[in-house]
Parts: sequence; structure tokens; C-alpha cells
Amino acid sequence: MKHQCKVTVLETRVFEDLQEAYLADPKSGPCPCFKPGDVFIFDREPDKDDFYHLGRKTRMKDGGDWPCGEAWDAISRYIYSALQGGAIMRNWTNDDRMMIACCNDGTRPVIFKIERIDIPESSEEERWLARQDFSNTADDAYTG
Repeated sequence: MKHQCKVTVLETRVFEDLQEAYLADPKSGPCPCFKPGDVFIFDREPDKDDFYHLGRKTRMKDGGDWPCGEAWDAISRYIYSALQGGAIMRNWTNDDRMMIACCNDGTRPVIFKIERIDIPESSEEERWLARQDFSNTADDAYTG
């Protein structure tokens, strides 16, 4: 089975009070790299390894590239797990194939939805995938 990883920007936040108190440019505003609705698709195959190339070949829905190394550092482990077919955050989210995470910028964080996309390569894999239950409930939840 092949796997892709889809990263969607859900929202961006700005904490103006923190920017005013701590940044060299107290009017920095929101992150200039991402906007809600941005979508990135990552592949990891012999002829196209987006993970290794960190966005140089990663395609965004509108054709752009991955724009921020700091955000990459924050979420790349989840992308890697998805591309290997692993549970992104087992028993944490309501679907083991998905994770909600954010970048490290404390004054203007970007919230990402990271999803593993399973691509069956045979009818046997398709049947196996149809039988799987990746869902979690509050009873299953890992709470730290």
C-alpha cells in the first residue's frame, strides 16, 4: 500500500499583546507564510521524495512550495509517520490517520491538520483497508 500525507492549514492566530511585549517588531501581525485553506500533498516514493527534499518538490494546491522551515520542524515527524503508513497520533485524535498540530511561533501560530492518505495497490489491500476502524473515542484516549 502506498501512502501520501495531506497537510491543510486550518487557521492562523495572532497574539498582538505578546507581539507588543516581546517582539523586535511589535506590529509583526499574522504569519506571512500560510493562510487558512492552504493544502500541501507529500509523497515518498523512489522517484518523488517530498519528505527528503523538504518542499523543493512538494506541491501545494496552487503550485507553490513549503514556505517555512520552523513550521516544518514542528510537524515533520507527523508527516514522516503518515508517509510510512503509521498512526500519526495513536489514541489521541478521533482518527489515528489524522493529527492537529501547530508551528512553534508563539505570537502567531499556524494550526495544521495532518492526514495520512492510504492508496491501495491491489484489490486485497482495498478489502483490508475497508475492514479497518481507525476511530477513537474518549474511552480510548491517551491523556498523558
